[in-house]
Amino acid sequence: MIESNSQILALIEGCRSNDRTSQKELYTMLKDYAMKICYRYQNNLEQVEEIMNEGFIKLFKNIHQFEESRHTDILASLKGWFKRILVNTCIDHYRKNASYINGQMLSEDTENIADRQESGLDILSYKEIIEAIRLLSPAYRTVFNLFVIEGLTHEEIASQLGISVGSSKSNLSKARENLRKILTKKTDHKAYVEPIR
Repeated sequence: MIESNSQILALIEGCRSNDRTSQKELYTMLKDYAMKICYRYQNNLEQVEEIMNEGFIKLFKNIHQFEESRHTDILASLKGWFKRILVNTCIDHYRKNASYINGQMLSEDTENIADRQESGLDILSYKEIIEAIRLLSPAYRTVFNLFVIEGLTHEEIASQLGISVGSSKSNLSKARENLRKILTKKTDHKAYVEPIR
């Protein structure tokens, strides 16, 4: 396994030269990381792999844009840069399929913010929470991930997905409400999902 900055730099340089061995090694090193990111946005394993592979193609095509000289921990910086590529690829995939996903369109109406309740999340594992998020509809899951996990504002989400700010807020509210219901069933406790900011 590659650990030092010099080894990672050599691998990056190999990828910049289209060296297949370097590309394969970088792919192997980042595959699990990439799968976890794509998995948050998509339920279907085939589509997760398709999005992930599209992200790797973009990484290899644009690796010359990665500025390793600005960072002390090159692997962490490369992962952060690649994460942005993957999230944007997930958004692109979502946009391509947004007109009809599982029979649901993005909602234009708004709902009330979820009521604050006692938390039962402390008894759930990270994997259980991610699985619960994956049960949300694609529209709700995408907005939830972009807002809660990626830290985008409603304005940024609206711009990225081509929806209104109100739709972003509505879908986040509905995602939280649905997530609360899913988690309540899993824990037999009332789950609290933080209200919209």
